[in-house]
Amino acid sequence: MVIKVFLASSSGSTAIKKKQQDVLGFLEALKIEYAQLDIASNEENRMWMRENVPGDMKPSNGIPLPPQIFNEENYCGDYETFFNAKEENSVYEFLGLTPPPGFKKAPPTEEEVQDGEEEGDYDREDEEAQVSQEGEEAEEAED
Repeated sequence: MVIKVFLASSSGSTAIKKKQQDVLGFLEALKIEYAQLDIASNEENRMWMRENVPGDMKPSNGIPLPPQIFNEENYCGDYETFFNAKEENSVYEFLGLTPPPGFKKAPPTEEEVQDGEEEGDYDREDEEAQVSQEGEEAEEAED
């Protein structure tokens, strides 16, 4: 499987250039193979990208801006969805790839932990230490 990143090599927008560099740099850092497909100098690439970005992912003007990311023919997303996957440590899932051995998924969010907690799942010693510390701070404030 090849990750395809549709780019504009001659974009006048510094924001687009930075987004493209961010995507490519991150893929390189993870050693994920990818192909850069230029939509500025290749009309076929531009038309293919525009036709294959799902309608609900296109901006209101109907013309998706680079970078757009595909796994072969399967649409993965644009920069914003890539950035969100990166923040959630789920880039491999976003790209439709199997994580390498030893890859650690991000720890569950506080919300996920609270949803799965049962009574007594917290560490009572930590809570007691916090209460004790708050009591000491209150005594110091009175002095």
